[in-house]
Amino acid sequence: MTVNIYFEAEVHLWTSNPSFYLVSLPKSDSNEIRNLFDGLTNGFGSLKVEATIGHTTWKTSIFPNNDLGVYDLPLKAEIRKKNDLDVGSLAKVDLQVLGL
Repeated sequence: MTVNIYFEAEVHLWTSNPSFYLVSLPKSDSNEIRNLFDGLTNGFGSLKVEATIGHTTWKTSIFPNNDLGVYDLPLKAEIRKKNDLDVGSLAKVDLQVLGL
């Protein structure tokens, strides 16, 4: 089962480790993912995804942010540099949840 989501979100730092850059999926999409994939997650509740920002596509995982009730998509330095993203930047994300 795959789920496709398109969203725009502001780049922010992870509060537990400010060297990690993230974008948070919208709450409604996070709830849908949680309902569809409940009990089918990997370690730490993660799910495999394929993400695209601009012309850059990569495979990674999304992780639950239990404090906010959403999933977070981590952004590696390479992805941020290729798309000129920094804290506060608006990222347009095309995301395909691949599941396990």
